[in-house]
Amino acid sequence: MAKTESPRTIAAAPLSADVPHAEPPESLDKVRDILFGGQMRAVEGRLQALEERLLHEQAQMRADLGKQISRLEAEARRELQALTEQVTADRAKSSEELTALGADLRDGLRSLEKRHVRLEEMGGAADAELRDSILEQSRAVSAQIERLSQRVSADLNREVSGLRHDKADVSALVGIFSDMAGRLGESIGNGTAAPRDSTRS
Repeated sequence: MAKTESPRTIAAAPLSADVPHAEPPESLDKVRDILFGGQMRAVEGRLQALEERLLHEQAQMRADLGKQISRLEAEARRELQALTEQVTADRAKSSEELTALGADLRDGLRSLEKRHVRLEEMGGAADAELRDSILEQSRAVSAQIERLSQRVSADLNREVSGLRHDKADVSALVGIFSDMAGRLGESIGNGTAAPRDSTRS
C-alpha cells in the first residue's frame, strides 16, 4: 500500500531545498520512517484488518445468501413436489369421477331404453286392449241396436196391425152408418119406417 506524506513533511520540503547542505533522499526516508513509520504501519495494519474483515463479512454474506438460496430452492422443490402430487391426485380423482359419471350415464341410458321398450310394450298392449274393448263395445252396441230395432219393428207391426184393425172397424162403422143413413132417408121419405128402424137399431 502506498505511503502518504504528512503535511509537516510537505511544508518542510521547500525549506530543506533552501538549505545549502540538504540531506540525501535516503536519510529523509529514514527520518520519515522514524517519525511516522509506526503510525503508518498502524494505519496499514488497521486497513488490512478492515479489508480482511470486509472480505470475511463478504464471504459470510455469500455463504448466508447461498444457504438462503439453497433453503428457498429446497422449499420451492417441496412446494412444487406437493403441487405436482396434488395435481396428480386431483387428476386421478377427476378421472375416477368422470369414469363413474360415464358409467352412471350408461346405466341411465340403458334404464331409459328399457323403460321406453316397456312403455312401448305397455302402449301396444293398451292399444290392443282398447281395440278389443272398442270392438266388444261396438258388438254390444250393435246387438243392442239390433234388439232395439227388432223391438221397434215389432211395435210398429203391432201398431200397423192395430191401425189396420181400427181401419176395418172404421170401415164397418162407416158402412153401418151409411146403411143407417140410407134407411133413415128411406123412412123419412116413406114416413112409416122410422119406428121400425128405430126398433131394429
